[in-house]
Amino acid sequence: MKNVLLDIFSFDKNFYDKGFALVAGIDEAGRGPLAGPVAAAAVILPKDLTIPDLNDSKQLSEKKRETLFEIIKEKALAYAIASVDNKIIDKINILQATFLAMSRAVLKLKIKPELCLIDGNRKVPELLFNQETIIGGDAKSASIAAASILAKVSRDRMMLGYAKQYPVYEFEKHKGYGTKKHIEALKKYGICPIHRATFTPVSDIISQTKLNI
Repeated sequence: MKNVLLDIFSFDKNFYDKGFALVAGIDEAGRGPLAGPVAAAAVILPKDLTIPDLNDSKQLSEKKRETLFEIIKEKALAYAIASVDNKIIDKINILQATFLAMSRAVLKLKIKPELCLIDGNRKVPELLFNQETIIGGDAKSASIAAASILAKVSRDRMMLGYAKQYPVYEFEKHKGYGTKKHIEALKKYGICPIHRATFTPVSDIISQTKLNI
């Protein structure tokens, strides 16, 4: 059986062996939901660190993510978390908003990286650091996995706060994703201030409301 822990830390070690002293992993959470912000995190881990159970946030339970969230913050040489709200997402589109959140996270780091490992296949425009894109990076790279956990937990906590403000949508259950119950609530109650107006089916409901006026 493949040892995920050793694999993801060995992956990052390859870049240190190439001469990079400070490598940051960058990942996001919340590109797909119908509501709420997109969040991103940047994490620089110590070169020889290992963290048991570290993995892609999507492969972990909520409880495990919460535990690792605190460990990563404690052990990291530097970390930063940034978000972009739904209003900006609607204005500049989700891809550009994701880039903006990633860029903000990197620029907030107290230590500047020599290399940024970006989850996905697109470099962050106008981010003036060396960048390497890693498709499926949150399951390959320790630092990207750490960033995925920080971004996911941070965004989930924001959505729990919104759940208290807008209880009819039950954001605490689906975190803004387009589940059946979320869409049913949208149809029944309409949109709230954190919904992404340009996302289907949110835009469909807005259009339908206008037709019925």
